[in-house]
Order: sequence, then C-alpha cells, then structure tokens
Amino acid sequence: MDRSTRVRVDERDDETTVDQSEQENARSCPECESASLRRSADGSELSCEACGLLLEEEAIDHGPEWRAFNHAERESKSRVGAPTTETMHDRGLTTTIDWKNKDAYGRSLSAEKRTQMSRLRKWQERIRTKDAGERNLQFALSETDRMASALGIPRSVREVASVIYRRALDEDLIRGRSIEGVATGTLYAACRMEGIPRSLDEVAAVSRVERKEIGRTYRYVSHELGFEMEPVDPKQYVPRFCSELDLPEEVQSKANEVIDTSAEKGLLSGKSPTGYAAAAIYASALLCNEKRTQREVAAVAQVTEVTIRNRYQEQIEAMGIHT
Repeated sequence: MDRSTRVRVDERDDETTVDQSEQENARSCPECESASLRRSADGSELSCEACGLLLEEEAIDHGPEWRAFNHAERESKSRVGAPTTETMHDRGLTTTIDWKNKDAYGRSLSAEKRTQMSRLRKWQERIRTKDAGERNLQFALSETDRMASALGIPRSVREVASVIYRRALDEDLIRGRSIEGVATGTLYAACRMEGIPRSLDEVAAVSRVERKEIGRTYRYVSHELGFEMEPVDPKQYVPRFCSELDLPEEVQSKANEVIDTSAEKGLLSGKSPTGYAAAAIYASALLCNEKRTQREVAAVAQVTEVTIRNRYQEQIEAMGIHT
C-alpha cells in the first residue's frame, strides 16, 4: 500500500470515529439521563459513567471478515454462503448436494461413491422439510417462482409474494383452498403492491387454476391480511403495450394524455384497465398516423376487439374529437 492510499484510509477511519463520537455525544443515559457516556478500550461496550448502566455490548461488526487491497481482491472475495431469501422455504440456509458425480478435483466418482451420493441426495431432500407446513410452503414457493419467471417478474416482487404467502400460512388462510390458487393470488397481490403491470388474465395464463378462483382467493387474502389496494392505473400498461406494438414515444405520450383527459370526466370508473389502455393506444396511434388494427392491439392487451371499440368511442368523445 503506497503513502497516498494509507493517508486516504486513515482519513476515512478518522471520519468514522468522529461520526461515532458525535452520535454518542448526542445520546444520554435512559436510566439517569446523564450525557456522560464512556466506551471501553476495545470499543465493544458503551456504559454510563454516572450510574454504570451498560447501553451497548458486543457490537456487531457488519464488515467483511477478510481484507482486500485492490479491486481484483475485492471482486474475488465475498462473504461465506449465499444471502438469505424468502423465496425458499428454509430461506436458503440448508445445504444442497450437487447432482454432478464429481469430486473437488473434477474427477468422476466410482460406482460405489455414486450410489452413496445418490442415497445422500435422497435423504437430503427428505430432511429439508420436517412437517406438512414446510412441504406446503416448499411447493407453493416453487410454484410462485415458476409463474414469476414465466411473467418476467423481478426478484424483489417474488420476495414480496413469498412473504405474503408465509403470512397467509401463519394466519391459517390456506385451509380449504388449493395451494396453487393461494400462491397465484399472493403473486398477483405482490404485483399490485409493487406497481408491476400484470393483469389477472396474464397471471391466470401461467397458473394451473382458473381465473375465477384466483380473483376470489386474491380478494379473500387481501381482506384478511388488511391490504389496501389502490385501483390499477391504465397508464402502467401503456409502455409495455406500445413496446410490443413497436410504437414510438409520441404515441405513448398521447395515450397517457387520452387516459388522463377521459379519466377526469369519470369514464375510467368500473372499466378494465387493460382494455382502457388498449383503446387509448389505438386512438393515439390513429391520431399520430401510426395506425394499428384493433385486432393487433387486442392481441397484445389480451382483450376483445369489441372492448377496444367501445372504450375508443368514449375516449374520442371525451377528447372532443369528431370522427
């Protein structure tokens, strides 16, 4: 390490020490309200000098357990083990035995060792779930991950869906309902909560249960867990639909304008957001000379052409345009 690097490291350490001391000076003892606090020599304990109350003990070091002096070392080293995740029933804490029948040096195992490893894998899978509740959770989370992958839903939304399902399982909301139905309902709820534009028809297309059951389960779980869901904004679907139809930015901006203008006049109430967005895109494409047929727009939005025609007429009248 050269001289300039050591100086920068020392400056950062000094800044950290100053920030920590300022925070301690702003604190007071909750017992006697004295501001005279003292930290031990090794920095693991913080106590009050007036009454002796111990405020902090064995502070956790959240930094890495290794040292790195250049970019290559920082990239090659990491904390031990994978991060915990809610998308696995055991939160990813248990070990797994690789399916490859090779040792640490990449050499193939003997027939006797392969038989032994196969038996170990079988028992490893059996002991990962200790009761029916964990087996239920394992199957449901695997279904959630499968559907989320098919819908292109990001990892953060999958985590939210997994947390919602865990809460439903703890509240005993699964009883009397299919695991697939509740898993699909919680995934749709997570999409609604995180603002991911996925319609109920799109979710039902990748699920193994019917649309009616998904909607019924979603409403039940949302009510029992106290979720306050806002109505879906049709503008959330506009960018994706325009991208699939290969329409320019001008059409997308015009579609948002059509939706805002018509919604102010109360036309959005009780309407399907996907059908409303599809009609706005169809109207905007005509106004911007980027014509797309009703069949093309309906196929992308997964609605009927009749829905687009009905919403289109309402929106055009609301815009004050005569065709």
